[in-house]
Formats: sequence, structure tokens, C-alpha cells
Amino acid sequence: MSTIKDRLAALAAQLAGDRLSGFVIPLTDEHMSEYVGAYAQRLEWLTGFAGSAGSAAVLGQKAAIFTDGRYTLQVRDQVPGDLFEYQDVPKTSAAAWLADHAAAGDRIGYDPWLHTRGWADATAKLLAAKNAELVPVAVNPIDSIWAGRPAPSTAALEIHADDNAGRTAAQKREDVAAWLKVHGASAVVITALDSIAWLLNIRGRDVDRTPVALAFAIVHADASVDLFTAPHKLTPEVRAHLGPQVRPQDRNAFDDALGGFSGKTVAADPSSAVAAVFAALTSGGATILEARDPCVLPKAIKNAVEINGTTTAHRRDGAALTRFLHWFDGEAAKGQLTELSAAARLRQFRDQTNVLEDLSFDTISATGANGASPHYRVSEASSLPITSGSIYLVDSGGQYRDGTTDVTRTMAVGTPTAEMKDRFTRVLKGHIALARAVFPAGTRGVQLDSLARQFLWEVGLDYAHGTGHGVGSYLAVHEGPQRIAAAWSSQPGNDEPLQAGMILSNEPGYYKTGEYGIRIENLVLVEPRSVPGAEKDLLGFRELTLAPIDRNLIDTGLLTETERKWLNTYHARVIAEIGPQLDDPTRTWLETAAAPI
Repeated sequence: MSTIKDRLAALAAQLAGDRLSGFVIPLTDEHMSEYVGAYAQRLEWLTGFAGSAGSAAVLGQKAAIFTDGRYTLQVRDQVPGDLFEYQDVPKTSAAAWLADHAAAGDRIGYDPWLHTRGWADATAKLLAAKNAELVPVAVNPIDSIWAGRPAPSTAALEIHADDNAGRTAAQKREDVAAWLKVHGASAVVITALDSIAWLLNIRGRDVDRTPVALAFAIVHADASVDLFTAPHKLTPEVRAHLGPQVRPQDRNAFDDALGGFSGKTVAADPSSAVAAVFAALTSGGATILEARDPCVLPKAIKNAVEINGTTTAHRRDGAALTRFLHWFDGEAAKGQLTELSAAARLRQFRDQTNVLEDLSFDTISATGANGASPHYRVSEASSLPITSGSIYLVDSGGQYRDGTTDVTRTMAVGTPTAEMKDRFTRVLKGHIALARAVFPAGTRGVQLDSLARQFLWEVGLDYAHGTGHGVGSYLAVHEGPQRIAAAWSSQPGNDEPLQAGMILSNEPGYYKTGEYGIRIENLVLVEPRSVPGAEKDLLGFRELTLAPIDRNLIDTGLLTETERKWLNTYHARVIAEIGPQLDDPTRTWLETAAAPI
């Protein structure tokens, strides 16, 4: 098996053969996805980095890897520092690093199927200032040297029932057609996998943990769709579901189809359609309308059926998690658990629902120093024993046909220190402050973020990740466009107005390097709020996640009466809605674990 050093050497040789001075390796696919299929895991293959966001750049004898604050510890554990410089985003970027190090005459390659046109234009401008050039490649050089590269998934498409979707695919297509007419466009190119899945009420198994299928789509003003996917993925049942207005075509025909719009206006989303899409449309003579994917916002604003479904899914998932927490409370004291064994047991509790389709992401099962890495992924090599005096953090979720869940709980093993209780309580206070927020319609996530951080800020502490992300309906566990994060966050979505029907996470945390991590995460639904005398339309959050929060880690002296009331009311809901699903011993445990304070 080749080493990372061997792979870097092979890439250097390939670049020399391609007359390139350097190359950029993002962690994405042709759809600008966050989570990608095994065939597209080029960054992990080259560098060893297994996080869900990052990029690398190679230039001559230099190489660098770029990650944000979520991965500060993880990248140093997984990527050799003698081969790659560690670079922090948003302080810098692959484009800025290349511009800083490029020499006149350098030719830096990029794969136009893996970058947006905006990125390519901005990077080319930076390099031009150094008399260097950004060059699109026809064949990704990583693919040329990656022996044994996995093939794209061959899994068949699946039907997402109208009973779960709440609206038919025909209704959604008509809405997009109406949008096209308003914008004076003949067609819109849809490249985001979750948008295609949502639009056509289909799902797939081409990406681990995210139920999407590899496909592109072009929606026309008559509400018809050209769907580009591998023919063997379309069963007779799926073809019948799609109907005569959806024309299946081979995925490989997509590039040529983009060239067939001479003299017509075609819409494309500059944030999700890659540079190659814009190049093909331009070369074919189309007039391009840059506009947000028309599926993005209606996908984010859940309808009544989806809201009822996710409510049911969260009750089911909360019961599974509560069974795990009861089991963990009894087993952890015995000193036999590991991060891996705990994660496996939690998966078993979810499997016992008999309706789990998949996890919604790889479970973050972390104790001790591993907990200080917010997006840690446990492995045989990294798994630690769960010992007395430690903190155990588990961030997990399930994919169910009626909803997607994501929840984090942090538990004390044995007796926590006064510092652990202080930090946990400050995180809890921030969680409660955000959960209780009532805000005018039009409020953005960036305006709410500080509510969750304020009690950490009081003592000079913070966390280096966002506070909340959107979540799909049996789709991506990270879904835009809404987000709750600080202004310095490198992730988009802070400026998206929150609207009723959106689902977000509420997940403040604290991480002490080398010692422990704390996070409390619930999913919440944005709902209208009625306040007597209000002169504006108001919104607030309803908790979807129902599972007990560890009272052993709470310094009750730090809580206000209002915070106590919120926690006791929340725990009363947990007992009322989760308790009836549990056996007697687990229900008795829950009544104690969620007792008023």
C-alpha cells in the first residue's frame, strides 16, 4: 500500500507530465457536495484527512492543507506535518496560499468539475498578479495516479413517497416552471444532489449517510425535466414514478446537453453549479442567468407533512437515544466501554426501531482528549477506553423515511470536576438562551449566534464552530441556506432570514485541548410566536429533539430561575413523550434522570 509520501511523489510526477506547476484538491464532487461518495474522496486519499470540509494545494516541493477551527486537532492527527503545512481557514485559503507562493510562469491546475466559476475567476485573478496562470484540466491528475480508486455507486434510485414528501413531484416541477417564467428563462440547471432528490421525490444510496443519487437535472419552462443518471439505476418502478415528463438520459450526456441552448436563457446557481457547467453553457451560446437554485428555499421550509414526519422521527429517535443513555449510565461505571463499543451499541438501539435507513453521519463518539476535536471520527486506531472521571460526548443521528435527526449529549463518567460542571453549565445556559429566543421575522442567524456564546465569553472562552445548521427531511443532515454562526465563520448562510418551517440545530460547545469536549445539541423548528401587543411578526424555536440532558454536569448555582424553568419544562416533555415508548426500568431511570432541579 502506498504511503502519503509516495502519493505526493506520484502526483508531482503526474503534474510534471501534464506541464503543471501545482494543483488544488478540494473535498467535494461534481455537485459541490459536502459529503461525497468514495470515488470522490481525493483529499483523504492524498493527505489522510478524513474530515468533512477542507482542501489542499500542491506547488512544486510545497504542499498545504486548509481546514477551519472544527478540525484544528484532527488535521494534525491525520495529516503528516512534514509533508503538508497546516493552514487555518478563514485566515487564509488555498487560493491565497498559491498566490503567495507562485512564481512567474507557474501553471496551476484545477478540475473545473470540482470548483465554482467564482472560485476559478477569483483565483485566476490572484495568480495573474504574480504572472502565473490557473489552468483547467481535462483529466484530474489524482484520478490518473489513484490505483484502486472506487467506482461510483451503482445503487438504484428509490421512490420517496408522497406521504412523506407532502407534495408531489409534479407540483414541485410546476413551481419551478413558474419560477422560470417569472425570470424569463427557458431552463434551469440543477446540480445539487439533494435538490434533485427533493424535486423529483427520489432518494438514493450513492453517498454514505445522505440518501441521494448521483444525477444532474435540467428543468424546462414546460415543467419537463431531463434527468442525467446511470441508466442501470432506474428501475421500472422509478421510471413509472418519474412519469413521461421526466426524460432519463445517461449521466455522461450532461456536458453535451448543456451546449444545446444557443440563443436561450438558462439559469444556474453559481454556488452549486461548477465552473465546467458555466463553461459548457457559454460555449454553447446560452445566455446565463445566475440565480439561486429554485429548490433550495422550498426544500428548507418544511411543509406540514414533513413537520409531522420529523416530529414522529424525533420521538422515535429520542426513545432509542434514551435507551442508550440508560444503558451507558449502567455500563460506563464498569470500566469496560470504549468509544467504538459505545457507538456500536447506540447504533443497535436505533436499528431496533426497525425503520432506520442509515445513520445521518458517522457517529462522533469521544472521550477525554478526543472529545476536544469537535468533528472527531472514531476508528480502531484512535478509540479510547471510557474511564471514570472523564466526560463522554456522543453526537449522532438517524436517517428515517419521515425525518433526519442529529443530537449531541455529553455525560459525566464518575464525578466531574468543578471546572467541567462550570463549562457544561455555561454551554447549557447558551443553549437555553438560543432556545428561548423570540425574534422578528427577517432575523438572520448571525444576529442570534452570540446568544449561545455569551456565557462562555464572560470568562474568556469560546468555540470554533457554528452554533446551528439546517437539516433536511430524509436528506442531508447539513442543509442550507439557513445557518446560525458568528460573522467570522467561513460557512455560508449567516445572512439568510429564518422562516417558519426551517429546521436548525442548536449546538453550542466548549473544548479543552488535550482534556475533554462538551456540546449540547437539539434540533429546533422555526415557528411563529404570538406575543401580546407585538407590532411585528415574531418567530421562535420549538424543540424537536427529546432526550435527557445530564443533570450531573450542571452547577445549579449558575442557573437563573428562568433557566431552571426551561430545563424542567423540557425534561417534563421528554418524560411525557418518550416515557411511554420505554420499558419499565428505562422509564424509571428517565424519571430520575429528567427530574426537576
